[in-house]
Amino acid sequence: MNKNDDTKARLIESAGEIFAQHGFRSATIREICRRAGTNVSSVNYHFRDKYGLYASVLESLHQSAVRKYPPDLGLKEGATAEEKLRAFIRSFLLRILDEGFPAWHGKLMALEIADPTGALDQLVQNSIRPMHEHLSGIVRTLLQKYDLLDEKNSNVSFLCAMSIVGQCLHHFTGRQIIAALCPKCFDSTDIERIADHITRFSLGGIRELGAGGLRCK
Repeated sequence: MNKNDDTKARLIESAGEIFAQHGFRSATIREICRRAGTNVSSVNYHFRDKYGLYASVLESLHQSAVRKYPPDLGLKEGATAEEKLRAFIRSFLLRILDEGFPAWHGKLMALEIADPTGALDQLVQNSIRPMHEHLSGIVRTLLQKYDLLDEKNSNVSFLCAMSIVGQCLHHFTGRQIIAALCPKCFDSTDIERIADHITRFSLGGIRELGAGGLRCK
């Protein structure tokens, strides 16, 4: 890693910690640079401005999580749609619940979800949309079993994908509520159990769409 890359990496790491602590609007470039051991001009050089730095932090956070836990989790060629769905769900849960990531990762994403900035739009286009398309492809394959993909029900695959993602995200955004409701009988770190449940629940819902005659509604 050359000097410029090292400075850029230190700025992203320091900025992530500061943004997670104070939020985008209250964090200052001066404090970020002091923690990174560099000067304010380095932010302008590498990221143009505070917003550019923040957007880069979010993008870097997401990319590092996807590199560690890709959506297919290394499934072999020929895997079924059901196996692909479970791999996607498990990888999603690992990315948002893995305690091996720095604590500021989860805190920063929670802040961005609760009070989104314009940087979220960029993250959606560059990183989240490809993940959504991957999941939608799996869902469409499953829906084809029930002949549900036609013009009258063009939103079915989108709604199914959102339901799956929503279940996963609740275990992140609602962690404190889940712990308060069920402090002893549910382990929020048991990713395998949660992944199994969300997969079975989602597959059951998709099957019910077919059994319920959605095409006739």
